[in-house]
Amino acid sequence: MHARYYWLFPAESLGWSFIHEASERSAESRCYSPLLEANTLGVRLIRQRTPPGPSQKEAARTLPDLDLKIRFQENTSILSVRATKGTYAMNSNSTRRNFLAGSLAIPTVAAGEQNSKLEPRLLGKTELKVNPLGFGCMTTSDPAVIERAVDSGINYFDTARSYQNGNNERMLGAALSAKRRNVIVSSKTPAQTKQAALADLETSLRELRTDYLDIWYLHSRNTPEELNDGLFEAQDIAKKAGKIRFAGVSTHLNMHRMLPYLVKLGRTDVVLTTYNFSMKPEVTSAVEVARHAGMGIVAMKALAGGFSRIQRGDRLYGVQPDALTATFQQEGAFLAAIKWVLKNQSVDTAIVCMTDFDQLDENLRALSERYGPKEEKLLAAQLALVRPLYCRSCGACAGVCPKGVPVPDVLRILSYADGYGEFALARERFLELPMEQRNVRCGDCAECAVQCVEGVRVRERLTRAQKLFA
Repeated sequence: MHARYYWLFPAESLGWSFIHEASERSAESRCYSPLLEANTLGVRLIRQRTPPGPSQKEAARTLPDLDLKIRFQENTSILSVRATKGTYAMNSNSTRRNFLAGSLAIPTVAAGEQNSKLEPRLLGKTELKVNPLGFGCMTTSDPAVIERAVDSGINYFDTARSYQNGNNERMLGAALSAKRRNVIVSSKTPAQTKQAALADLETSLRELRTDYLDIWYLHSRNTPEELNDGLFEAQDIAKKAGKIRFAGVSTHLNMHRMLPYLVKLGRTDVVLTTYNFSMKPEVTSAVEVARHAGMGIVAMKALAGGFSRIQRGDRLYGVQPDALTATFQQEGAFLAAIKWVLKNQSVDTAIVCMTDFDQLDENLRALSERYGPKEEKLLAAQLALVRPLYCRSCGACAGVCPKGVPVPDVLRILSYADGYGEFALARERFLELPMEQRNVRCGDCAECAVQCVEGVRVRERLTRAQKLFA
């Protein structure tokens, strides 16, 4: 497999441009003229013509196998170049303006080179074969990243009706429309009644441009009381109608109790559960028992808060990104975190949020690198860093606050901003809480009634969330 390099030299006034393609085997020059169309993601090449002038005509070539698309991810410095043979990206300090004014060299690798060691796993008794690394789409806004993931061998993509106010399903549907039969797609409903759930399903199918979901989850059910016969009936109706293949439940908290409950109930094919290196052994035991019973296991929150990935430039926190990185980043810790989850053969796949090509490429390495003493040491150090910040989702503090603050939920919401740099998502989730919960101010209490057994500084973290989002 040979690497390709493309140098783009835009000329003045978006006129004739020159592209030089090189590989280990050959190098040739091609000229083309782009007509540019503005859109929300950046600019797209929509036509090519042979430029005038004898010398330029002599150098001109047709591009039968190259359909270039240039995109800038909004509010970032990510540039992606997409060709029919794959999607390529680079990080730079470029903006639209200085990209068009300068030149870029983009090292690329042909699609598929990185997926040779992916080994599919059976998702419980569903007979679906999933690659161990799945794609959590909640924070993704660039369809090019989705397309690159498919080309790299990832075949499971998870979204939800509520993500990005419904725009996430729409984006995913557009990205996967040409490859729908080759991938596994799941979505989720937060609905509380059968009628509302079925209405959500119809919307999800329309936005995802598909006539069925492979897995449909009842979203964020953390206690048995949050499930009812009507919701299970909705899943049964959808199955009989061919609109879903398998029924699932997602749970963020209280996993060591919820998984055995779902197994006993016997109405769930797949569970999407919080699972990472910070969990107590009883959570691992619950995962293994559920998988032994034939339930498909999809892990989420594998990065345990993702605190180093805040470095993408968010100044919300009053310090420079480099300072945040120095505080939180342990080189290789996030690869180690994914490896830790996947070494458990009871986990069929782990969905990890990926917003850009760098994260995708880094995460793919976890599929070909072993978990060992080095990773164990890294995760011990990482756990020490995040211990006062990251909720371990045990559910012990649920219902403890006398003023009704849903402590585990608020801590999870805060991690979206503090850990992943997703402030808009965090505030959106916070504003979904009932008003009486949003209006509580922890600073008004003389002391906090909630004492975390894992060492999270609960009052400090809740106060921070209230200042940021209320």
